Amino acid sequence: MAEGTTTTSFPSDLTIRTTEMHTGGKPVRIIESGYPEPRGTTIIEKRKWMKTCADEYRKLLMFEPRGHYDMFGALLVSPDLPGADLGVIFMHNEGYGTMCGHAVIALGRYAVDRRLVKAVSPETRVVIQCPCGPVTAHVQYSQGRSAGVRFHSVPSYVFALDVSVKVSGVGEVVVDISYGGVFYAVVPAQRLGLDLITSSTSSVADVAQRVTEAVKSTVTLHHPDSPDLAFLYGTIVTDGGDHSLSQHGDAPTTSICVFANKQVDRSPCGSGVSARLALQYRRRVISLGQVRDFRSGVTGSQFTGSVLREVELKGAGFRGGDVVGVVAEVSGRAHYTGMNTFTVEADDVLASGFLAK
Repeated sequence: MAEGTTTTSFPSDLTIRTTEMHTGGKPVRIIESGYPEPRGTTIIEKRKWMKTCADEYRKLLMFEPRGHYDMFGALLVSPDLPGADLGVIFMHNEGYGTMCGHAVIALGRYAVDRRLVKAVSPETRVVIQCPCGPVTAHVQYSQGRSAGVRFHSVPSYVFALDVSVKVSGVGEVVVDISYGGVFYAVVPAQRLGLDLITSSTSSVADVAQRVTEAVKSTVTLHHPDSPDLAFLYGTIVTDGGDHSLSQHGDAPTTSICVFANKQVDRSPCGSGVSARLALQYRRRVISLGQVRDFRSGVTGSQFTGSVLREVELKGAGFRGGDVVGVVAEVSGRAHYTGMNTFTVEADDVLASGFLAK
């Protein structure tokens, strides 16, 4: 059944240009021109304006026939934060995110290659203002070519440990809730009756979405900076690697992240890795500076992560007072897949796009 087939009137001369990339298999559609200029002084205000005044453009590019159920987009906007090189608003099949690590990795390369920043060898620093705050990407650069990217996100922290929720079709399940620019529920696959090797991706996505719904109905989230950041983005189903080191020594820990409207991340999920690093550090599974590999249960692609340092987080939004957060470093690689020019014909009854489940 298709969603989102309401006809919308677009300008007759509409032309939207994008550059297409992927990070670990997850697409990043970078919107360069032709999109309405978001109004607002801050990036949060611009994100709100897009939700209320220009959402049909998100559907145009994210939904079929120009996109697909798991498409992901990044709209470049002017930053309002001093020292930021560019601003970005993330979009997907449900709406607008506040942080996206796989997109940050792609945008780091893009900013260097498009000369949005001055390229410096062996590594170029790019400060990207995301709705959650500033994220610093460090882009490998040598002999005129960009390569791998590592980024430091906003402080990550554990919101709650061992929360019991009632999941439809499963029963009582204990999950953790951790923040890496967005909030995630994190749960080992075994507790859901799943196996990341033998269970199908669709079955993992279905159960993970039910976990997200259960947590949303049970737990009230808080964020000290803005209520716009206090929402559960999705659920990360893991191999249990947040509770103990792999039995195989240095083997990567595997997970599948399901976010927004049951969207499946093909990459290991950069914001999810940040959230998991905070969780692993809290549980004393890893120590400061310890490097760990994170693998996607969908494509097998990998990110590398570590906890650089602790930070004390203060604010009324934290339950029980101040908490200890961490600054995490996540590394990965993004690749270009092409460029697009999108147009709309006046008699196209499916111009607004649709999602076929």
